[in-house]
Amino acid sequence: MSDRKGITSDGIISDKTIKEILENTDKVAVVGLSPKPDRDSNRVARYLMDKGYSVVPVNPGQKEILGERCYRSLEEIPFHVDLVNIFLNPVRIPPIVDQAIKIGAKVIWMQLDVIHEESAERARSAGLQVIMDRCIKVEHASLFNPVHNPVIP
Repeated sequence: MSDRKGITSDGIISDKTIKEILENTDKVAVVGLSPKPDRDSNRVARYLMDKGYSVVPVNPGQKEILGERCYRSLEEIPFHVDLVNIFLNPVRIPPIVDQAIKIGAKVIWMQLDVIHEESAERARSAGLQVIMDRCIKVEHASLFNPVHNPVIP
């Protein structure tokens, strides 16, 4: 059973909703994107770029990551972003969610092990869709690359 914005009664967002989000996303702000190629945030951002998404790095300590200008905050980005993908410690989530609401993002995506229920509820109340504790790369691969997710009869 599904209620608001593709979230089932047990609080899980449906695969169908995740697929729709990914199909309707163009620009992804990656908050906490590391310039180090071995970091998860960097691997995920490169994957998204390879799949055709425009990745906007957000990391106050960097000027450029993956050949893209890096912004100090979401509010400094001079154009609209659809989805805010967060690679930060959960204690740092509230101000990022506030900025995402302010800039008119459509989706907040908190990566694996990143959960902040209060911020998620605030974002939902402002009309944003929220995904927590899931990897956007893993979800994309499983939904769009059937080779990685074979159907077993």
